[in-house]
Amino acid sequence: DAKKLVRSPSGLRMVPELRSARSPFGLDEPPWVPDKECPRCMQCDTKFDFITRKHHCRRCGKCFCDKCCSKKVPLPRMCFVDPVRQCAECALVSQKETEFYDKQLKVLMNGATFFVTLGTSDKSELMVCRLSNNQRYLVLDGDSHYEIEIIQISTVQILTEGFTPGGGNSRAVGMILQYKVPGSEEVTQMKFTTSEDFSCNRKLSASWLAAMHKATKLLYESRDQ
Repeated sequence: DAKKLVRSPSGLRMVPELRSARSPFGLDEPPWVPDKECPRCMQCDTKFDFITRKHHCRRCGKCFCDKCCSKKVPLPRMCFVDPVRQCAECALVSQKETEFYDKQLKVLMNGATFFVTLGTSDKSELMVCRLSNNQRYLVLDGDSHYEIEIIQISTVQILTEGFTPGGGNSRAVGMILQYKVPGSEEVTQMKFTTSEDFSCNRKLSASWLAAMHKATKLLYESRDQ
């Protein structure tokens, strides 16, 4: 998908030429709190003057003094080319998201192997599941081929085993995914399970499921904005 470089008050951004091509995990730039409505820092209440300048957080749009908004942190969810100024709270969130973009997104794109069961069928098919390079589709390849648009996914439930009421480690062994068929209100369900016959791929599949769990959280946050 073609992209273009745009300049906003917050900085340079590399965005898709078509809005319909944007990543489903992306966030829109927030409107800035107008200067006239912000005589004091919205964190420490310091009064702004000639010496104490005001700065806007690029993630939340609120107004802060330099002490409360000094960190410059990458913000890939808004497509910024360079790290941008953020308040302490937003910077912490953005730093946690960096792991998803640096590591887990690559895991999703590389894919993993699962047995996939469609709807109420009692038959499953061995398929390679991966996220498309433009992040907009979940692609499943086996004897059959499916492309599920990420924005059509309504729920994702990660299946685990090994948990005990008294505590203990659990591991991801599959997921149940529900999505809407484009052009209708029909909801389709798919069940993904790892196989004991493919022990060498079990760790990779568990990592893929963990990355999918994180991706789902970001997807829901994008919808709630």
